[in-house]
Amino acid sequence: MKKFLIGMGLLAAYSVFWLAAQTNQKQEEQAWQWSLEKVKSVVNKVRAGKDLTPKAWPNGAKVAVALSFDFDAETNALRDKELSPGVLSQGEYAARTAIPRILALLDKYKIPATFFVPAITAKLHPGEIKAILAKGRHEIGMHGWIHERNSLLSEKEERDLMQRSYGLLKEAAGKAPAGIRTPSWDFSPSTLKIIRELGLLYDSSLMADDRPYEILEEGKAAGVVELPVEWLLDDYSYFGFDRFTSVRPHITPAEVMEIWAAEFDKAYEEGTLFVLTMHPKYIGHRSRMMMLEKLVEHIRAKKNVWFATHEEVARWVRK
Repeated sequence: MKKFLIGMGLLAAYSVFWLAAQTNQKQEEQAWQWSLEKVKSVVNKVRAGKDLTPKAWPNGAKVAVALSFDFDAETNALRDKELSPGVLSQGEYAARTAIPRILALLDKYKIPATFFVPAITAKLHPGEIKAILAKGRHEIGMHGWIHERNSLLSEKEERDLMQRSYGLLKEAAGKAPAGIRTPSWDFSPSTLKIIRELGLLYDSSLMADDRPYEILEEGKAAGVVELPVEWLLDDYSYFGFDRFTSVRPHITPAEVMEIWAAEFDKAYEEGTLFVLTMHPKYIGHRSRMMMLEKLVEHIRAKKNVWFATHEEVARWVRK
């Protein structure tokens, strides 16, 4: 009898769960049930406008090259509450070892770069931020508060974090940030509105083109330049590592070099823009830095190449 009652209790609980699930499914309309108008309203919320590739780059350059480093440090782990010293040490590597290595390479060839920095990174590693700024040619851009996922936040929460990040980086850099790369390239329905409220010149998180373009918000020009990114041109796609699954892409620095060099060569041929996204904790290791130097040499071997920060590119194409 006892077993029967337990069984009936479980059956009743399952029935309640099933009915709740069915009710939720009915309440939440599925994408295949949407009208064409609903589909268009979602798709057209943020869209690519006109191509902003200029007729000419500065000093007759054929192509613009914008190298960028997302200086996440420990923020990814902190966001996900992965508080093991082992995990956090990988973020520390970015500041302790990789940033000096990257700055030395950029110094060697006298080229600028943009460093997208979460506010918490700037708080944890003020010395490295000063070292970046001391060069006089690099840019500090916004990259969230603690590498949060924008699309999981309410508009109020997202606005608060972006405003705080803006203020902190303005204080740290001595000037207001000109642009943003959202953490994980995450873009909520409110992100563009907040970018406009902050008066930012550009974003570098979307992927509608290889060329710089204007962003449309519900069909109208938002007044924000997009410098597009792509996972193909992100070192995490090739060198990222998940310690829990032990999944690591089986690709060598030489193979990544071949892909990135081909992407640059085509950008050069088209006379447009080459944006490369890197993370100090991934690209900063020795074999990968050797590959990056070879890529820089490959780019420099071409005539009329303009190395610039994201802000410099955005200001030029906006003209």
